[in-house]
Amino acid sequence: MPAGPLPPLNALRMFLVAARHLSFSRAALELNVTHGAVSRQIRGLEAFLGVALFERQVRRVSLTVEGQQLLAEAGPALEQIGQAARALMVRAPARAVRINARPSFTVRWLIPRLPDFVAHHPGIEPQVLTTLLPPEKAAEPFDIAIRRSVEGWPPALQAQPFLDDELVVVAAPSLLKHKPIVEPRSLAQHTLLVVKTRKQDWDDWKTHVGLPRLRPARRLQLDHSHIVLQAAVDGLGFAITATSLLGTDVAQGRLVCPLPDLRMPLPPMYFGRAPGAGREAQLFADWLLRQPAA
Repeated sequence: MPAGPLPPLNALRMFLVAARHLSFSRAALELNVTHGAVSRQIRGLEAFLGVALFERQVRRVSLTVEGQQLLAEAGPALEQIGQAARALMVRAPARAVRINARPSFTVRWLIPRLPDFVAHHPGIEPQVLTTLLPPEKAAEPFDIAIRRSVEGWPPALQAQPFLDDELVVVAAPSLLKHKPIVEPRSLAQHTLLVVKTRKQDWDDWKTHVGLPRLRPARRLQLDHSHIVLQAAVDGLGFAITATSLLGTDVAQGRLVCPLPDLRMPLPPMYFGRAPGAGREAQLFADWLLRQPAA
């Protein structure tokens, strides 16, 4: 008999993470996507299957019988599919793709994921060029540029969104032991870490969540987002950061999100291929589009 249609694999992956945590918010943090993205993907999967996978209650979810069955059977099956695909993957030509990106995004989002690109395209060498300059002022030639905004792009580059993002508050677990965050106003007891090039993030977030007059015990300013996040891991204070920059710190317990539902939407991340960029750049662009995104 002919095989039936497969469920959407990205939605299935999000279901497996949400089922493991029994939390859409924690799944969103682990996958570096929005809570809304997880919810939409799972609802789409439920519609595809024709069954409810979660029982949704106020601030918590639990698995239905069907959800428990899918968790037990789909996890090993999805891993087997991945192993089969990697075993059969055709090696790409031994070429390079030059990627122009900002330092913090490179350190926190791109570098941790590059092993996956290399595993799928072992013949392509990713060459990362970090810079604070906009793409139109790049000092070195590149094949792919990645930025949050579409300002400063050469006219020939067609910017394409690939990753939705949100601002979220994070801190080291040790800080919460001494002064727990029982409500958003509890942040007034703590030091807030500020990125020099994104000074407005805290004020914008406070206005978004309805706390424009909240004043912290102290502010500490540092140069870049990845430096601020390291300072947060080391317990210097609370950081406000894009979910795309969280890396593995939340998943591995170095950081926690004490206010997971109080998030502020950010403009998406974009990429653009340079005119004349080869097949390697197209393969990298395709890979970017396969990364979990809202």
